[in-house]
Amino acid sequence: MKKLFLLLLTLVCFSAFATKSYVPAAAETVSSKASYMIDYNSGTVISARNESARLPIASMCKIMTLLLIFEEVDSGNISMDEAIPVSENSAGMGGSQAFLEAGGEYLARDLIKSIIIASANDSCMAFAEKICGSEKLFVEKMNKRAQELGMKDTLFANCTGLPKPTQYSCAKDVAAMFSELIKHEKYFEFSNVWMDEIKHPKDRVTGLTNTNKLVKFYEGCDGGKTGYTAEAGHCLTATAKRGGMRLISVVISAPDSKTRFKETTDMFNYGFANFTNKLLVDSSTPLEIEANVSGGKVENVELIPEKDYYFFSKKNSDENFRIDFDQTMPLKAPVEKGDVVGELIVYKDNVEISRINCLANENVDRKLYFGYIFDIMKNWAV
Repeated sequence: MKKLFLLLLTLVCFSAFATKSYVPAAAETVSSKASYMIDYNSGTVISARNESARLPIASMCKIMTLLLIFEEVDSGNISMDEAIPVSENSAGMGGSQAFLEAGGEYLARDLIKSIIIASANDSCMAFAEKICGSEKLFVEKMNKRAQELGMKDTLFANCTGLPKPTQYSCAKDVAAMFSELIKHEKYFEFSNVWMDEIKHPKDRVTGLTNTNKLVKFYEGCDGGKTGYTAEAGHCLTATAKRGGMRLISVVISAPDSKTRFKETTDMFNYGFANFTNKLLVDSSTPLEIEANVSGGKVENVELIPEKDYYFFSKKNSDENFRIDFDQTMPLKAPVEKGDVVGELIVYKDNVEISRINCLANENVDRKLYFGYIFDIMKNWAV
C-alpha cells in the first residue's frame, strides 16, 4: 500500500459565529407535526421529529415533479429552450399558478422558473403531459422514482400536491428527494431568485415572487419548496450553505407560515453554530502521487479522486485522519482517462471510515515496438 503523501489531518473545529447566541433547535422545541434536518454532503441527521410519519405535504410534491423534469433535461429529452405546449387541462389548474394561456407555447426554462419560484400548478401539468402524455402516467413515474430513492413512506397521487386522500409523504423522504433534486445545478439558476416574471404569447406578463422567503432573509439559503393546504398545514423544505457545509431542513404541518420559516431558521442556526463539514478528499484536485504504468509511453499516470469526501462533526472537537492510496493491481497500458486504478482509504483515529475510487486523470498509450528501440538507443547514448 502506497501512502498518499501520508495525509495526516487534525480537524480542530472552531465556531465562526462565536459572538452570536443561538437557540438549539432540539426536536422537542419544534411545534410542527414533523421536522428533519441533515447535512447534505454526509447525510448525517442533525435533528429529527416524527420524520417517518405519513402526512400530506401539499406543494412539496413538486420536488419530485422538478426532479423528473431536470432528469429529462439532463438526458437530452427536453431542451431548456424547447417550446412546451399548454393544453386547456393544464391552463385550467387551480391553486397557485402562472396563469398560462391554453393553446400557447412556453419555453421550458420559463415553465421551470414558474414552478420553482411561484409553485405554478399549471406549469407542472404542462410538463406532465409533455413528458408522459398524461398526469396519470407521470404520477406512475413519480412513484417509481420514489421507490428507487428508497422513499418507503411516500405515495404520489398528482404532480402538484393539491389535496388528494391517497397522497402522503414524510419529512425523511422529502429530504431524500430534495437531496437528489439539488444535484442538478440548473435548479440553482432559479431557486434563489426573489422576483421575476413570465411572459405570455399574447404579450401579457405575470409577476413571480418566491414563496420561500428565506432566500431573501436568511444568509446562505439558496433554495427550497413551500407547501400549503388546509389539510397539510404550512410546509417548507429549504437548503442553506455556509462555507463547505450545506444543510437541508424539512418542516411539515406548521400551524402558520411564520412558524415554518422561524423553525427552519432555528434549525439552520443550530446546525451552522454547532457543526462543521471538513473536505478531506477534493475531486477537483489531482493527487500528489502518481500510479506506475507498465508498457506505456510514460511510466506514471496522474490520479484524481472519483468524488469528494466530507467528514461531518461537532465544532471544537479534535479529529485525526490519515489517507492512504492502495493500487490494488499492477497497471498496464493502455490506460484511459477515468479508469479506476486504485482506492483512497480514509482512516479516523486509525480506523477505516471510507474508501474512494482513484481514477486516471489522463490517457496513457501503449508503448510500441519503435518506442522500445528508442529507449535502447537512448540508453546506449548515455
